Amino acid sequence: MKMYHVDAFTDRLFAGNPAAVCLMDRFPADAVMQNIASENRLSETAYLVPDGEDRYRLRWFTPGGEIDLCGHATLASGFVVLNYCHHLSSTIHFTTKSGELTVSAVDGHYQMSFPSYELKEVPVSDAMTAAFGVKPVAAYLDRDLLCVLPTADAVRNYHPDVDHLAKLPGLLQNITAASDAPQYDCISRCFAPKLAVLEDPVTGSAHCQIVPYWARQLGKKEVTAFQASPWTGTLYCEDAGNRILLSGNAVLYWVGELQL
Repeated sequence: MKMYHVDAFTDRLFAGNPAAVCLMDRFPADAVMQNIASENRLSETAYLVPDGEDRYRLRWFTPGGEIDLCGHATLASGFVVLNYCHHLSSTIHFTTKSGELTVSAVDGHYQMSFPSYELKEVPVSDAMTAAFGVKPVAAYLDRDLLCVLPTADAVRNYHPDVDHLAKLPGLLQNITAASDAPQYDCISRCFAPKLAVLEDPVTGSAHCQIVPYWARQLGKKEVTAFQASPWTGTLYCEDAGNRILLSGNAVLYWVGELQL
């Protein structure tokens, strides 16, 4: 099978979030897909199988297991299909465990339509304060945990501790704060030790929870988000009710063939 290595949510190499995208006629055994993901050692490996005109079945695997929603690997998948699979349409449809997702070429970016996470506020616990080294202003829990920290510096300067993070609720643990840079509305970081990924560089699915929070706080629908991992990345987001529109760029790093 052919495999593409793509840096997503960036317009330059060696930034954003790298993902592997594998194209095939049919899905191999789950154990094979898991072994490929573990060997790749990227936060996500995406697997694509054609399923009609401009339509694919899509699955995502982390080194620690399959996941039900992933933003940057979906962006990378759309980028690969739109640029290297000879489709005439500007929109590609993906059938996934989270329903139908789309990636469209819009105004020089790749735009995804994702389901919005519910903002269910939970009490700030001592474990959250111990994990992040500062007491969160608020906490929310859906599939993932979102903790709002008091300052952008608290987000930037946090040193993740796998033992503390793994004890917190949620599949992923996300932190966010208002941005102190005028070109962004918010800053965030994302951690996934339960999936064998300590820090995810740029995380689309996390913004299905982050964007509704900041849209309400700021009183506007469009949110420009900066993810402050060592790689960094920018997401152009819109709160569309029960959907979140996430846009960004992507860059191809390499293409190869897997010999299985």
